[in-house]
Amino acid sequence: MIDGKVIVITGASSGIGAASARLLAARGGKVVLAARRVQRLEGLCDEIIGSGGQAACRATNVTIRRELDELVEFACARFGKLDVFVGNAGIGPISPLDDLRVDDWEAMIDVNLKGFLYGVAAALPVFRQQGFGHLVTVISTAGLKIVPNQAVYAGTKNAVRTISEGLRLEAGDKLRVTGISPGFVKTDFPASMTNPPIRADTAARMDEIAIAPDAIARAIAFAIEQPADVDVGDIVVRPTAQS
Repeated sequence: MIDGKVIVITGASSGIGAASARLLAARGGKVVLAARRVQRLEGLCDEIIGSGGQAACRATNVTIRRELDELVEFACARFGKLDVFVGNAGIGPISPLDDLRVDDWEAMIDVNLKGFLYGVAAALPVFRQQGFGHLVTVISTAGLKIVPNQAVYAGTKNAVRTISEGLRLEAGDKLRVTGISPGFVKTDFPASMTNPPIRADTAARMDEIAIAPDAIARAIAFAIEQPADVDVGDIVVRPTAQS
C-alpha cells in the first residue's frame, strides 16, 4: 500500500525520478523530491500539488553527504516520518577506457556509488529508529551484461548491486531493500556523455527501442506497495527488443 507513505526520490527533476514522483503521488504517497535542477523540481512539485497530491522539494546534490542528511531531515520534519528512500540519481558518461576520461570515471563514482552510499547513511539510522523503512535503488542492466565502453559505469552499478544485497542480508525483518534495474529508457541519460559519437549512438538507440520512464515507475510502485512482510529484492525492466 502506497497511500500515506512518505517517499524521498533523488534525481526527481526528470526521467524515471519525475515519472515515479507523479505515479506515487497519484497513489497517495507524500513525495519529497530532490535534484540539482531547482526550477524543474519546483515545477514538478507545483504540478503534483495542483493535481491534488502531496509533495515537497529540496535542492540536493547527492555527491555532498551533508545534503542527503539534510534531505532526510527535511522529509521527516515536513511529514513526520520516512517510509521509503528511492535512490534514483545517476549519470553515465560512458566511453572506451583508452579515452582516459578520468574525470568522467570519478564523476560516476561520486554520483552513482558514493551518492548511493550517502543516501544509505542518511536513511538507515532513521529506518532503524522507526523500526520500518524501505530502500529502493535504481541500478541498471549495465553490469548484468558487460559491454564495451561501459566498464566504469557498469562497475559502479555492480558495486551498488553488491552493497544493496549486503544491506538486505543485514537489514533484519523490519527493513526492505529493493534494486530496480532498467534497460534502455527514454530519458536524458545521453546528456552526460562526453564522447560525441557514443552520445549520438546511444541517443539513436534510445529512439529505436527505449521504453517510457513510466514503466520503471510502475516497477518501483509495485515493490513499495507490497505488504510489510514482503521484500521484493530485484526487478529487471527492459524493452522487449533489448538483447
